[in-house]
Amino acid sequence: MDAEAAFTRLCADAPRAFWLDSAQVEEGRARFSFFGDGAGPLSEFVRYDAAAGVCEVERPGQPARKVRASVFDYLKRQLTTRHVDAAGLPFDFTGGYVGYFGYETKADCGSPNRHRSENPDACWLFADRLIAVDHEEGFTYAVCLAEDTPQAAREAADWLDTATAQLTFVASAEPAPAPAPAAEPDPGAAEPWLVRDRATYLADIEACRRELKAGTSYEICLTNAARLPAPYDPYDYYRVLRRLNPAPYAAYLKFGDLDVAGASPERFLRITRDGVAEAKPIKGTAPRGETPDEDTRLRDALAADAKTRAENLMIVDLLRNDLGRVCATGSVRVSRLMATETYATVHQLVSTVEGRLREGTDAVDCVRACFPGGSMTGAPKLRTLEIIDELETEARGVYSGALGYLGCSGGADLNIVIRTAVFTGGRMHLGAGGAIVLDSDPVAEYDEMLLKTAAQMRAHQQQTERSGLSAAAEEPAR
Repeated sequence: MDAEAAFTRLCADAPRAFWLDSAQVEEGRARFSFFGDGAGPLSEFVRYDAAAGVCEVERPGQPARKVRASVFDYLKRQLTTRHVDAAGLPFDFTGGYVGYFGYETKADCGSPNRHRSENPDACWLFADRLIAVDHEEGFTYAVCLAEDTPQAAREAADWLDTATAQLTFVASAEPAPAPAPAAEPDPGAAEPWLVRDRATYLADIEACRRELKAGTSYEICLTNAARLPAPYDPYDYYRVLRRLNPAPYAAYLKFGDLDVAGASPERFLRITRDGVAEAKPIKGTAPRGETPDEDTRLRDALAADAKTRAENLMIVDLLRNDLGRVCATGSVRVSRLMATETYATVHQLVSTVEGRLREGTDAVDCVRACFPGGSMTGAPKLRTLEIIDELETEARGVYSGALGYLGCSGGADLNIVIRTAVFTGGRMHLGAGGAIVLDSDPVAEYDEMLLKTAAQMRAHQQQTERSGLSAAAEEPAR
């Protein structure tokens, strides 16, 4: 099944829709894609304001209501009352919430915010109808939750018939022609649009190093952002991005006046329905080479770099500590330490940390204990979060948070929101950054930050060229 063609036909025109997209399918990393919309009778949409501590909840045919609760508490309560047994299916997501926890949700995890995001601090859509695509076995599933009444059963059967017919049509259609090869991304394309320019960012790196020398932190994930005119169609932008930079934890969210288009290579947390938690922190990035020999050299140099390995190890230790707060004693282990993984534009150094949740602890508890992901903060976490808020001049918003699903069967799978564009109010926001340690080279760190925006900027360039617009015609945001 061509997941892009299926999503385009079934969901792209809905006012709210989601696509958790295994655009890069590799054994052990990504196998299933899930997509759907908010049109089912059991659906609901949740927006969260961390400063107010209020969830705004919309359900079909009902006025919006405000619930005074943290988004973690609200989702935990709802999932407890909507439990679904997923036995017999090869995937854990058989209905549940799809959305994101923005970075500023950290206020509910022990770290008060200095900055306030222009977007909701969290948004979650309850999906009672969805399509699951198994990229390894070649099967496609239509999944529908329904109340135990004759009318609900009839409506569910009608939806399943309609979805099956639509999927059959997509499967029988001629495949779309392969896109023309894309030009190489320009690592510096985002520079004119940065919120904090080169001089400011380099000064912030020096400020991080002073904190490190003072012993208040061991590693600080410093980030920046680019703001530029949004392409005409965020979904079309995402279609370009997933071809330019396929990633195992890619995603597209269409949430009314907010769109999120991401090509994340990093898993934040996966929790299976039987309570096994897995984190896959990334620390260490190197560009791809222009020739196979250069590519191998850059990959090997990344794996051997002492600074990069130290960064990765500190985050692994942080994740072990975070998981230890909710996992059974002795169950947390590092199953894979500092392995190199290769993507379209970069090599990355990735580790895997696993544990088994304690009795009475669920996926929401695990996410809350580990949020924000350590690869986006540094260590020790709480003090480093304070330093980041002092240096960065605005909220990170969706960027640096976590995006994915929290399922009714008890499972969850969320990425770290990196390599991601956020669209709202006619603007596009890109976040990027990197870990600062004592021996960081400020210029190299600045260049790495820009490199991480390259694929998203190339997709933006293709979209603006196609629509006849020019980002360069506008004044860069400062």
